[in-house]
Parts: sequence; C-alpha cells; structure tokens
Amino acid sequence: MNQLQRYLNHSKIDVLFKQNKDDFVVTEVPLYDFSGEGEHLIIKIRKKDLATWDAIEILAKHLNCSTREFGYAGLKDKNAMTIQSLSIHKKYEEALDSFDNPNIKILEKTYHNNKIKIGHLKGNKFFIRLKRVNLVDARKIEQILGQIVTYGIPNYFGFQRFGIEGDNYKKGKDIIDGKLKEKRRNLKQMYINSYQSYLFNNWLSKRIEISKLVDAFEPKEIYEKLNLPLDIVKQMKKQPHPLKVLPGDMFSHYPYGRIFTIENLEEEAQKFYDRDRVPTGLLCGKRVKLSEGLAFEIEKEFDEKTGTDGARRFAWVFPEELESNYKEDKNWMELQFYLPKGSYATEVIAEIIH
Repeated sequence: MNQLQRYLNHSKIDVLFKQNKDDFVVTEVPLYDFSGEGEHLIIKIRKKDLATWDAIEILAKHLNCSTREFGYAGLKDKNAMTIQSLSIHKKYEEALDSFDNPNIKILEKTYHNNKIKIGHLKGNKFFIRLKRVNLVDARKIEQILGQIVTYGIPNYFGFQRFGIEGDNYKKGKDIIDGKLKEKRRNLKQMYINSYQSYLFNNWLSKRIEISKLVDAFEPKEIYEKLNLPLDIVKQMKKQPHPLKVLPGDMFSHYPYGRIFTIENLEEEAQKFYDRDRVPTGLLCGKRVKLSEGLAFEIEKEFDEKTGTDGARRFAWVFPEELESNYKEDKNWMELQFYLPKGSYATEVIAEIIH
C-alpha cells in the first residue's frame, strides 16, 4: 500500500507502540442510555486478546445458542483490552450466571427494549501507552497534541481494515473486475469494502498533498504545478485549516447531520476550522452523491463501480477529551482521547509518530 500523506510536518518519532491488552484499551460509548427494562439483556463485557466475534462464539457456546442471538454495535480489536455492550434475550440470563472465562469478564447487566444493532454507538474512548519515550520526544509529542487539538486528524481507515497481510483491497479489486470469485457473502463484502477504503485513503492522501503544496508555494507556482485557477489558489492559501477546501466539495455537519455541496468557499472553510462541519470523501458505489466542480476533478480519479452501495465519510475528525501523562521514570507517554465511531485510534498514533 502507498505511503499516506501526513499533514503535520515534524520528523519521525522513534517510540514503541504495541497493540496489546496492557497498552491499548478501548471503551465503547453507546449511542443511547439503556432503558433498564425490556426483554433484551444487555451485558457489558471486558475482553482481552479476543475479537468481538471470538467473544460472541465463546458466549454462544456456553449458552448453547446461535451467535445470531447476540446484538453488538461494533467490532472491536483483538489485540487490545476492550469494553463493549452486547445484547441477548433475557431468557438466557440465568445460564450466564455460571459463565467463567479468563479472557471475558461480565462487568454489569441491564435491560433494554430492543436488540443492539450495528452502528448503535456514538464512538470510543481510548487509552494508549507509548514506550521508550525520552524527555525530548515527550515534549515534541505534547506540541503535536496541541496541533491535533486545534486541527484534528485525517480520517484515514486504519491498517486493520486491510487484513493481516494488508492486501484485502487487492482481492476486492479482483472481485469487482471479475478475476476472483468469492462465494461467502460476508467475505466478498469485506474485500470490496477494503477496496473502497483503499480508494478513500488515497483520495484523502492526494488532497493533503495538494493542501501542503498550497501552503508551501506562491499562488503562481501552484497554478503552474496543479493547474488550479489562480483566484481559487489565492482563496485556498487564506484558509485557516491545513486541509484546503475546494469548490464543489461535499460537506457534512459535524459530528452528524446532512450532507450538502458547498457554495461559499471562504465561509465554509471557516466553519470547517470552527468544527461546525467537515469535508467528506467518497466510498465509491451505487446511490451516492458525488462532489462537483474542482473537487470532483480530483474525486473522479478514485471513483469506480464497485457493484455495492456507496457512501460518504468524514475526511477529517476531531479527537476530544485528549489528555497526556508522561511518566519519566518509566519513559512512558500515556494518552487518552475520544473518537467518533468509524475512526481509528491507530491513525492518531500514526499522525503523532509518523
């Protein structure tokens, strides 16, 4: 896979980050409060060294039921300690009392009127520990965090999206091109989604590259390099955010809201800087709106017929509740932050350590 552009310009920081149960903790933030009554039992579990599906299979085996009986809001990493809620019919409650597993602990139980469905989460809170961080690097990381608090981060898909070998997107492309047959529907969908994500990442990388050129050169040089109209380049140079907005970009209100094509470049660029709305990128497919004008000139390079539904995704997100704690005696830097659903904590780390 291509090296993705990073918008911050610092050099690489050589620290150790390992995704494991001690140094990577994820806590799901549900979309709504559970009502405390209803026919569905909600169990909050803490799991380690298991993907969500592995945990559900272990629980289903104990209850002697199908994995389909369980509801969950999102799939959580295997290489982490994760806390998330699952739902199951309350007829299984008694059988759960005898459940015992070294890697899954039931933390609390409540009830709700309906099953938890995919996407029923607001976001996730993360605790991440970086190791081998010397004092100079700790100060550098603090400065970078300040910039991330101000500007946010590119909403790239993390490496997890592309499989262990990082090449699931190639299988997706081969399926679309008719070179590969995959009978299992869920795998086929996963490979195609991986290819959509790959195209999105490359589009976003290209937009960051253009933005950095706009910041680095004089309008006339950019006009010659990128063939963008001179008046637009001058407007882009004035924009307060490092990701430069183009005429015809499709924006979404943030953190949720409707998607629309922008008209006033200067006004929308300011509202993006103020976190009121953000540009969106294309997950190509059917039944999805495309950007227009200059924004479309770049987007169309990354638009392919995938045979599946398309969507638009935030190009940028703003980590919240960002805290850091440097433990000099251990050379550890501990970070905590919240991200909206669908965003990757590993991408926050990638932006910090390059």
